[in-house]
Amino acid sequence: MRRLTVSVLLAAVVALVTSALPATANPAQPRVGGGQSDGVTAAVACTPNPATPLRQLRAMWIASVTNIDWPSATGLSAATQQAQFKSWLDLAVQHNMNAVVVQIRPTADAFWPSAYEPWSRYLTGTQGVSPGYDPLAFMVSEAHARNLEFHAWFNPYRVALTTDLTTLTATHPARTHPDWTFAYDGRRYYNPGIPAVRTFVEDAMMDAVTKYDVDGVHWDDYFYPYPVSGVALPDAATYAQYGGGFADIADWRRNNVDLLVQEMSQRIHAAKPWVKFGVSPFGIWRNASTDALGSQTSGLQSYDAIYADSRKWVKSGWLDYIAPQIYWHIGFTTADYAVLMPWWADVVAGTNTQLYIGQATYRVGASGQSAQWQTTTELTNHLMLNRNYPEVDGDIHFSANDILADRLGGVTRLTADHYTRPALLPLSVTGTPPAAPATPTGTRVSTGVQLNWTGSGTSYAVYRIAGAGPADACAFTDATNLLTTVRGTAYLDKSAVAGQTYTYYVTALDRLQTQSAPSTGRTVSGGPFSVIVDNTDSGRFTASANWGSSAYSTQRYGADYRFANPQSVSDAAWWKADIPAAGSYKVAVWYPANSGYNSATPFVVATTTGNVTVSVDQRSTGGTWVNLGTFTLAAGDHNVVGVSRWTTGTGYVIADAVRITAA
Repeated sequence: MRRLTVSVLLAAVVALVTSALPATANPAQPRVGGGQSDGVTAAVACTPNPATPLRQLRAMWIASVTNIDWPSATGLSAATQQAQFKSWLDLAVQHNMNAVVVQIRPTADAFWPSAYEPWSRYLTGTQGVSPGYDPLAFMVSEAHARNLEFHAWFNPYRVALTTDLTTLTATHPARTHPDWTFAYDGRRYYNPGIPAVRTFVEDAMMDAVTKYDVDGVHWDDYFYPYPVSGVALPDAATYAQYGGGFADIADWRRNNVDLLVQEMSQRIHAAKPWVKFGVSPFGIWRNASTDALGSQTSGLQSYDAIYADSRKWVKSGWLDYIAPQIYWHIGFTTADYAVLMPWWADVVAGTNTQLYIGQATYRVGASGQSAQWQTTTELTNHLMLNRNYPEVDGDIHFSANDILADRLGGVTRLTADHYTRPALLPLSVTGTPPAAPATPTGTRVSTGVQLNWTGSGTSYAVYRIAGAGPADACAFTDATNLLTTVRGTAYLDKSAVAGQTYTYYVTALDRLQTQSAPSTGRTVSGGPFSVIVDNTDSGRFTASANWGSSAYSTQRYGADYRFANPQSVSDAAWWKADIPAAGSYKVAVWYPANSGYNSATPFVVATTTGNVTVSVDQRSTGGTWVNLGTFTLAAGDHNVVGVSRWTTGTGYVIADAVRITAA
């Protein structure tokens, strides 16, 4: 699939093209498309904005085979590999994506300590050598920290990009069972027709599913190898041994792949019902000229060429999602995007299988591509066309490097047209919604509005509506008011504008993405400017290494406070705030009190006419706001309040929190 297909295989495919229900679903229950209500919206007529759908999968493939995307090269240190992967996740977040599809078994190997197969050579450069950490555990944890779904991408049958078995580790299953493999077109494959092979590859993939908190299992388009003209697959003996009951070897091969799909679906959902199982097949199933059920295309038919009956997998309910690789432009005669996407939409209609479109983002602005791909409009037009088909629940882009490259600004245009707001993940089947979270707390701090809540969700959606008062009945119809999704019960709204009033709502989502009713709204006033800066606020509080940290006193504000011995030196700790306009402001400080603290702690306020020092007795009046007075402050983001060590008193001076309020 993907660039490996493009660089090594697609030439043959293009030549052919141009010349020639999951266990958790109720089959009787209709699927819930991305544009439909999921119980949050009130029962009134609400028209969602198609540009800001509430639910839509937005993902990118991160390919590891031949180091296409990650790691960028073999033999990198663990720290470098981890930093690179985190940058890919941050790129996904930057574009309001909500999932990544990461290749963790590219060639019968593993990106985790597998009980079945060796460490991948694409990590260290040598197959079987540990990278010194568990990449899969790390990747899943980092993805979930950003509330990105992690879909584990496996290649079931590919063993090596060479036919030479001696390039594999001595203990590799393909070397201990060479009869399980065959060579074809310069590569080595497991033979799909051998039942023991099918069981083994399923076991190898299930090892990752059962041990790690993955959200999905993903296969691409590699089943039987793509055909080479005049070269037969070397499986006649296997057919003779195992093909009883099949008069046609092609039907037998398709059945072999069908069994793999069906059995993996059953095993995944028996182990973890919430894990999604999806396949990204070649974009053409069959042409209508061959089969009346096929598409109006004239390209390679995956049903016949690689024995992938992808339409059957959908109709049989074996897949949670299908993501056909529709890698052609609108108007391409052989395989028109505007023909294939509606065809696939019709295939999934009435089933519980979601439809995501595999997008050829790698083609935009790339050398050698047709004129249609040398524009900023082709890719965005694909998603614009998708809006007319509610069966389309999202897109997966190949690949991460091409999202980053943003050739011709095509990705920037795509994001501006379609991904301006975050989106919840699609809801494939309706379930019992979790309880609504408790009313969130909302506090203005120097960097925005801090929200905290309690709830029973796996993840949460945070909505923000300008102004006070109850939400409009249609406020949750689309993502217009969706601020973010998080795994956790806290969020800092850094985009909140000082002085503006907002009302926040939080919903809970379970592992199946069923959404609760919204919490009661929390209005955070934008009235007179007020900000609290704690000593733990990164970039807002600064102090030298001479200032220690303590959480001893229960009178503290937040998690801890800072302390230092008095000394005749200029070593103040400072709180920084963004003052919206020059004027009068009340300044108060918070500290824990103790009889051993300083009785003459000097607090310094930076006013428009110079620093003003106010002495405070920190042996009393702790655990509350202590007013320093009203001062004229300059506008802008700067150090406003400090606490100095230069005092005649004895005992620790304490730095905890300050509050600045417009007078």
